[in-house]
Amino acid sequence: MDVVLPCLDEAAALPAVLAGLPPGYRAIVVDNGSADGSPEVAAALGAKVVHEPRRGYGAAVHAGLEAATADIVCFADADGSLELGDLPRLVAAVAGGADLAVGRRVPTGPGVWPWHARAGNVVLALLLRARGLPVRDIAPLRAADRRALLRLGVADRAFGYPLELLIKAQRAGWRVREFDVRYGERAKGTKSKVSGSVRGTLRAVRDFGRVLTR
Repeated sequence: MDVVLPCLDEAAALPAVLAGLPPGYRAIVVDNGSADGSPEVAAALGAKVVHEPRRGYGAAVHAGLEAATADIVCFADADGSLELGDLPRLVAAVAGGADLAVGRRVPTGPGVWPWHARAGNVVLALLLRARGLPVRDIAPLRAADRRALLRLGVADRAFGYPLELLIKAQRAGWRVREFDVRYGERAKGTKSKVSGSVRGTLRAVRDFGRVLTR
């Protein structure tokens, strides 16, 4: 199984993240212009490293998807906030007939999920449920069939990628299953590009708005 990990200055998190991979899972770390030695750290730890010069979460995710070869591909953040040990449940759901398996973040402690990021997620989840997709998060941890995902044609190359994925999955009639997954603190020495600041959250909201109006 391949696990795509978009990466921008996550050197401090990568050792623990890669050590947490379940047996038989291969890491594809997609470096998106790191200045902290992230690609070198990933390569030294045995990960496949892909370089994506175009900045943007969606650009990094898509580059990783194109580099993957496994039938089922997983996606996770590289900041240490997610437990990669939760991936086998999602993979089993896809192997069992789901088209897309996604994680709903459940904070492991107070202060893990800043209020502005949580509020934005609630609004987006409400909009998705209004469209007929029964999810409560925008899928930071997910698994899908590689070929089907490529055919789905998700085009956003910024923060809007996971939202567009869910919208297109619903339009295509995909069977989507959601699972609770653990969501903890990021590794020390790293900073979230979205929830780490109000500005980052506003940039994400801008990208999400663009996707919703297409």
